[in-house]
Order: sequence, then structure tokens, then C-alpha cells
Amino acid sequence: MNPGQFKVHSGGLAWKRQGGGKTIEIDKADVTSVTWMKVPRAYQLGVRIKDGLFYRFIGFREQDVSSLTNFIQKNMGVTPDEKQLSVSGHNWGGIDIDGNMLTFMVGSKQAFEVSLPDVAQTQMQGKTDVLLEFHHDDTTGANEKDSLMDLSFHVPTSNTQFVGDENRPPAHILWETILKFADVGSSEEPVVTFEGIAILTPRGRYSVELHLSFLRLQGQANDFKIQYSSIVRLFLLPKSNNPHTFVVITLDPPIRKGQTLYPHIVIQFETEAVVERDLALSKELLAEKYKDRLEESYKGLIHEVFTKVLRGLSGAKVTRPGSFRSCQDGYAVKSSLKAEDGLLYPLEKGFFFLPKPPTLILHEEIEFVEFERHGAGGASMSSHYFDLLVKLKNDQEHLFRNIQRNEYHNLFNFINGKNMKIMNLGGDGQGTGGVVTDVLRHTDDDAVDPHLERIKNQAGDEESDEEDEDFVADKDDSGSPTDDSGDEESDASDSSGEKEKSSKKEASSSKPVQKRKPKGRDEDGSEKKKAKKKKDPNAPKRAMTPFMYFSMAERGNMKNSNPDLPTTEIAKKLGEMWQKMSSEEKQPYIQQAQVDKKRYEKESAVYRGEAPADVDSGNESG
Repeated sequence: MNPGQFKVHSGGLAWKRQGGGKTIEIDKADVTSVTWMKVPRAYQLGVRIKDGLFYRFIGFREQDVSSLTNFIQKNMGVTPDEKQLSVSGHNWGGIDIDGNMLTFMVGSKQAFEVSLPDVAQTQMQGKTDVLLEFHHDDTTGANEKDSLMDLSFHVPTSNTQFVGDENRPPAHILWETILKFADVGSSEEPVVTFEGIAILTPRGRYSVELHLSFLRLQGQANDFKIQYSSIVRLFLLPKSNNPHTFVVITLDPPIRKGQTLYPHIVIQFETEAVVERDLALSKELLAEKYKDRLEESYKGLIHEVFTKVLRGLSGAKVTRPGSFRSCQDGYAVKSSLKAEDGLLYPLEKGFFFLPKPPTLILHEEIEFVEFERHGAGGASMSSHYFDLLVKLKNDQEHLFRNIQRNEYHNLFNFINGKNMKIMNLGGDGQGTGGVVTDVLRHTDDDAVDPHLERIKNQAGDEESDEEDEDFVADKDDSGSPTDDSGDEESDASDSSGEKEKSSKKEASSSKPVQKRKPKGRDEDGSEKKKAKKKKDPNAPKRAMTPFMYFSMAERGNMKNSNPDLPTTEIAKKLGEMWQKMSSEEKQPYIQQAQVDKKRYEKESAVYRGEAPADVDSGNESG
């Protein structure tokens, strides 16, 4: 059994698996019958729909039964029936076949039921016994310790439910009835086989057999059998500037190898390889069951042929790259997840990192994203890369590292276009603001942290607390999602002519200040003041960040309530308070910073004698 969330609404019923995965939606117009049954420790809701499928939802409380019954009667026009479970232990009774479900009844009570499409083989044993053999599926082992392999019914010749004759006894009638619904014959020869296929997860070379109801992966050390009903979706994702293409089979439940679960099978095909395949299907079966879904033969690129045949047999939907394009016109950006290098595919409904570990993140699961620059320690690579933090609604985080800086605009525009909350923007999701300057400001290898430098310059106006500000700014800039998007000036991206040279001079002169220790603060402080004298006194005062406004407002209260607290500890506590504040609580300070930013831009334009530099609005599609 899989835990999940059950919802009822005016249009029908819905169930979503906990932690993501398979979703079941039932339209009220498709519901034909509803049943309640008391099972151990809970109640079971059974729902049958028009095409014969039967869904069981277990885990309802006794008080849920009456409320749901009233809702179903009023909104669906169906009155739920009450069934009882047989606990006598009797192994004799009657068989009720309703749609694709076989139910064994002891009197008027249900003993057990099985799904006939799960039957792989059925055969007569003598004249009175019918044997059912069920599909073995490697995905069931992920959540269930035991699987039903076979079941035998003894039908005496005196049976009155399945009336026969001398040549066709009652057992034979039952066998013929089961044949109509069972998936018999699908375990024989495969419809098509692909030899020597490279699979990255689980790693190895496999022979991939596509049968009528399942696919089989046969390798030297492993043999997996997967029911098509376990396939949630197919992904066809070409590599950027690479002669290979990924085809990903997403499973729910996943397959198991030892103690490792594999929810995604990652197959790698040669992009230019061409194959020709004839399907082992009769014309009658092709016309009756797979009309408009499969053809008699295929010829084309191997990944296209494989995907088309698997989609036709399984009915799974295929996801391909959407509107996103990288700076090299590819479908993905290079990045790292944990210790593995790979490709991050921004898709229309999610992100997919491949090949290892294959990680699928749906947009609807995302709480917010945050763009992070590399640390400001002056490392040679820090100015050429940035990170993307994705925070999920279940508090799980994924950090995609080492994304090339020239991918920023396309990635930002894509995320902003999907209306996802970007934490650096204070949640408004409008424009690139300070994120562009944070990520793209410096191009030289000796780049320093512009955010830290700005705070240091501003802190010069409060001599007694300048180290207080430096400490908090350095801590706040190390990755916390509390900084504001509008804290960088709009001209920070101008790196042409003498301004670039001047920027480099300021960066090199400020390095000792950045690395100073609390000891000897007087000496360092005097050096910093000398450096400040080199600045043009007519230059406009730089814009303040929301955190700086917050610090100015709360520092006095903090000192009054903690008179013995050192200034560095005051700064630390202010930083902790800021991180714990909600977006609504930060809003007044964000608004102050936005006003100050506009003031700085206007004064800078007058100071330079030119119009303010334009900031990318995030509409470029790349």
C-alpha cells in the first residue's frame, strides 16, 4: 500500500501519493458504484468506474464514512453499498466476476479479490481445477514484502454457478470467463527487442524486451520485469552538443536492486543511430487494441523508435524539452548536484537533473528558488559560476552548483516566466534587480564581494559600528535567503572603459580590509578611512539594503536590552532575527531599500551626466 492524500470535490475524487509520484483522478461522471468495507484498523472505500477499473482506498476512520457517504450521494448521485469481510477462514464459497475483478465470496461476505488483468497465465488442471499465474513485477518489491504468484480454484462437476456439459465442465466455463479479462499471452515472445542498450541507472548494458503488458531488462547480472501500469511518464531529452540522447522511464512504484530503489530508468541512445523494427503483432490485435497507437513496422532514429513503441504499448505520455534554450541553444545547462556533474533540464512542468542521481522536481512542489553567487573569497572561479537553490514545500532542498554565469539570463527568464517565487527578489518575481549585479558584476579573476564592499562603504557613516556591519554582511552574504534583490546599484554591470579599471583598483585595495581579523581593528580601521578619502566626495551615497534599515531600527533596542553584549554579538543576533522574519515582516524594510535604490540611481545619473543604466527585465528568452 502507498500512503497519500485523498480529496473529494464537486467534480469527483482525487488521490495523490505522498512525496510525489502517481496521481489518480476520477470524474464523477465515470463512477458506476461505490462500496464501504470494514477492514482491520480502518475502513476501505471501493470505487468502480465505467471502463471496469476498480480503485480501493484504505485508511478511513469511522466518522469519515457518514460524511463521505452524504457527500457522494449529493454530488455524484451514487449511494454507497456496505460490504462485509469474511473472517471465518472458510476456503469454499462462490466466485463473483464483476468487470475486471474476481471476488471470492463466503456466503454474502467477501473473502478476497484479485485483478484479472494481473493474471499472466491460466490453464486447466484436470477437469475440475483452474490455475491462475500472476505477473511478477520487480516494482512491487519496493513497497510490498510478499507478492501473489499463483492461485488455484477447485470447481466440482456439481457446481451450479458455471453450468457446463460433458465436454465443457464447470471448471472449463470458469477458465473461459477468466480468459476474457486476463492478460494471457503477454508473457510469450516480445513484441520487439533492442539489444545492447546502455542504461546509466541502474548501470549496465541490457537487452530491452517490450511485451504486451510489461518490459523486461535482461543484463549479465540483473533481470528486471516492469509492468506498464507502473510507468508514470517517459522523457526524451537530447544532450547538448553531444552525440547521445536520454530516454527516461519514470516508475511508481520504483524497482529495487538490493537496498537501492530506482524510480527512474535512464537509458542513453546514440542520437544518430538508425534502426528498423517489425512488431510481432497480428493484424487483428493491431487493429483491435492498438489502432492509431502502433504501426506494423518502424524505421528511424533508435530513440524515436523505442519511445514510440513503448508509448503505444504502455499508454504513457512523453515529455520533451520545452521553450528553454541555453546560451549555446541547448536544452539543458551544465551543473553539479551533490558530488555528481550532470545536466539540468528546465522543462515546462519541472526540472530534471541527469544522469546521476536522476532527480525530477515538479514546479508545483517548489516553494521558492534562489540564485547564489560563489563565495567572495577572491577565488579565480567564483566570478564565472553561480548556484541555484531549489527549496521544496516539504522543506527538502536541492542545490545545483557550478552553473556557468552566461546561462544566468536564460535560466532566470525561464523561472520568472513560470511565476515561481525567486527569494532574491523578495518574492515579487519582477525584474532581475540586484540578482543580475550579484551574479554578473565582476569579470576579472580577482573579483571581490560587491555586496560586502557596499556595506563597508555605508558603514563608514557609523564609525562605532563599522565592524558590526562588516560581520553581519559577510554572514548574510554567505547563502542565506534573506537578502534583497534591489540592494545592488544599476550601474554595477557597466564594465567598460576606465570604470572597469577603477573597479579593479578598488577591488585590489579592499582585499586587506576584507580579510582583516577583529584583532588590530584600530589599525585596519585607519587604513579603511584612508581608502575612503580616495573616493570622490561628490559621488552619491550608495543604496542601503533592507537588512541595513532593519539593523538601524533595531540596534538601539538591542543595546538597551543587552548593555553588556559586545558589538559583534549584537550583529550576530540581528542577523539571526532577520533570518527568522517572514516576508511580511521584512516588507517595510524592503520598501525603504527600494526607495533608496531609486534615489541612488537618479543621483548616479546626474553624477555621471548620463541616463541610468538599464537592468534586464527578464523577458529575454535566449
